Amino acid sequence: MKVSVYKIDGTKSTKKVELDDSIFNIEPNDTVIYEDVRSYMANKRQGTAKTKGRTEVRGGGRKAYRQKGTGNARRGSIRSPLLKGGGTVFGPKPRDYSVRITKKMRQLARKSALTYKAREEAIRVIENFDYDEPKTSRMVEMMQAMELTGKKVLLLTAGLKPNVYKSGRNVQKLNILEANNLFTYAVLNADVLLIQEDAINLIAENLKIAKVEEAAA
Repeated sequence: MKVSVYKIDGTKSTKKVELDDSIFNIEPNDTVIYEDVRSYMANKRQGTAKTKGRTEVRGGGRKAYRQKGTGNARRGSIRSPLLKGGGTVFGPKPRDYSVRITKKMRQLARKSALTYKAREEAIRVIENFDYDEPKTSRMVEMMQAMELTGKKVLLLTAGLKPNVYKSGRNVQKLNILEANNLFTYAVLNADVLLIQEDAINLIAENLKIAKVEEAAA
């Protein structure tokens, strides 16, 4: 599949790049997409919620009142879960919510997500660019020229570009990511993928690792 390369001023150049069919035109697997997104969301959870049980709350070292003659229940401790200030029954405890999936599943999920975007014609390739200094206005101008204002855009850069990141971090609905760090949720959460020209090769190299390992085995 060949797509045109856009210039930074929003016009199409005469150049075209090839999108590898083994990455951008496969049979999508919805199951692994679900598992990868589930793993990403679960791994973001801190798992630090904690409540105190009746053995952990303060007080209750002595019997609250005498056993008989008060007309009340025979409570042995003010730490009872039935009383205000008492312990919590079956409350949350610190735990690990992380979900692990295999490397091949992650790669298949990313390929499936990229395939969906390619079929929706939601992938645009832009020429490589960088800024000498951070300038949000330049990023906004570029988004307007590409007619992407108001859309959720994922910009994939070819390597670390701090000035590009700083220029776009305050632009609404724009997320900037290195192509090496591509993940399924970010692809699916975007309306349009804006990929720098050299980033196409980086994506291809990263998502072909599993095939290389299989061949070596």
